Amino acid sequence: MPDAINRLRRLAADRTTRSTMSRAPASRSPTKAAARPAGPAARTAYLVLGMHRSGTSAVTQLLALAGASLPANVMPGDEHNEKGYFEPWKIAIFNDERLRAGGSAWDDIFAFPYRALPDALEQDWLNRAGRLFDSEFRRTTFPLMKDPRATVLLPMWRAVLETRNIGVRCVIPVRHPLAVAGSLGRRDGFAAEKSVLVWSAYMLAAEAYTRDLPRAFTAYDALLSDWRSEARRIEAAHGAPLPKLTEAAGRKIDQFLTPDLRHNASEGGLAALGWAGQIAQDVLGWFEEKAAGGDPDRAALDRAAAELERRNREFGVLVSPAARDLASARAELLDTRQKLEGAQAFQAELRAEVERLEVGWRADQAQLLAALTLIDQVDGQLNAALADD
Repeated sequence: MPDAINRLRRLAADRTTRSTMSRAPASRSPTKAAARPAGPAARTAYLVLGMHRSGTSAVTQLLALAGASLPANVMPGDEHNEKGYFEPWKIAIFNDERLRAGGSAWDDIFAFPYRALPDALEQDWLNRAGRLFDSEFRRTTFPLMKDPRATVLLPMWRAVLETRNIGVRCVIPVRHPLAVAGSLGRRDGFAAEKSVLVWSAYMLAAEAYTRDLPRAFTAYDALLSDWRSEARRIEAAHGAPLPKLTEAAGRKIDQFLTPDLRHNASEGGLAALGWAGQIAQDVLGWFEEKAAGGDPDRAALDRAAAELERRNREFGVLVSPAARDLASARAELLDTRQKLEGAQAFQAELRAEVERLEVGWRADQAQLLAALTLIDQVDGQLNAALADD
């Protein structure tokens, strides 16, 4: 188990211990066993882990239709994913902030391994993450969380779930890194070398942080071709059925998992990308064999992780801060754009209200003129009548 997970477990356990002490009678001191929740988990979270643009949305919708519960605030679809992302956008924003706090970003090729903060700061982020999780999922029995950023921040999120005695089942979709690179190239303008390195970092994190958890690996193309077989493999890997995979749910999944979801087929070979391609090739080989039901040697992953760490020592100090600063600039630009759109919407509402008032004023003015004309007529008639007298 990575040291980061153990450290966060201790922080989470310390928080639980303090909470227990504050509720316990003065004559009792909490035992060591009280530091962590006891007994079987009453709730079980489904975590969809892996790289952006790797089929995480498709897996999430399958799990949602099969009975797991999406968060309260889900990111809508756009031109890059018309059927929806199914991401908790508030958690995604929070994860972006946490990555920047550690000097990283979602597209940092060195986002793995996890960058723990000093204990006091780490505890604050744990507390914030816990409150956010509670607000998004309330007391749902099978919360379903999909945000690729959570993959490289999994030590933190695991600590959050453990303090709530929530069990975990992981699903990790596997897609060729060149297909991911094609998508990121169009959407974000990333070079293929960068995309496959980010993919490698996410996949290494997904594997390293879930070794002691129930987890299923599913090939994206296999999921689109025969999702029922992949669902059975997920259930077998978890040792538990999906919450509510009924015939009606199956028909809805059939309508969702259609061939048009298969974009950006991989073209060419990773070897053309130099050392970046070699790292990705080592990682891809392991995951493809695992998704096919094999039991590959982790030596390839260890080799890839060691090479990524070596490159991090060489020039990570140049790459990670740049990724962080770019992510910060993106966040500020998005905030400014949203404020501008809000101001423009408010301006349009004001303009519409002014126009409505103006129409009303003109109508009132017309009625006033008509009334004055009528008064003049009555005055004329009255004066004529008085003259006759």
